[in-house]
Amino acid sequence: MTTRSSSMAAVSALIFMILMIACITGVTQYGRSMVEQKSSTTVNAESTILKSTKTFGSHRKLLFHRDGAAAQVNRIWGDKCSKADIVINQGPTAPLPNGIPTYTVEIMNVCTTGCDISGIHMSCGWFSSARLINPRVFKRLRYNDCLVNDGKPLVNGRTLSFQYANTFAYPLSISSVVC
Repeated sequence: MTTRSSSMAAVSALIFMILMIACITGVTQYGRSMVEQKSSTTVNAESTILKSTKTFGSHRKLLFHRDGAAAQVNRIWGDKCSKADIVINQGPTAPLPNGIPTYTVEIMNVCTTGCDISGIHMSCGWFSSARLINPRVFKRLRYNDCLVNDGKPLVNGRTLSFQYANTFAYPLSISSVVC
């Protein structure tokens, strides 16, 4: 019995030592460290990603804000409104019963000078949907030209939303507005 208990103690000590070494050095699985060591470039890249991808509320985790290359407008001497005052958020939602993915699009007027913006046109490629969209809310006029809110003003602070169904998400961006 003493040989068995001494061998059990030796095995337990060996397992304990292996676990300690694994915790100190980081365990690898499939050639990759399971304990992530963040380099300064990784931290900088992550903070850049976090700064450029904004999520809105815990209930909207999948709706990402696309900053794109939109320049901030200096309104001290500039125009009353611009394309940058319309923000588009798009994210996946539950698929249709037949399995086609669906996406929710939110179009917001975030004009800081209180302007109502009309004639909102979006670059939308060959936009199409397996789900019917109210044409007064969003419709494709021709290739890469979609009209929002039937051309009527989107009141300051308001959000227009719709859902579409397609096998992929369309890249949507504002192409022109009327102030």
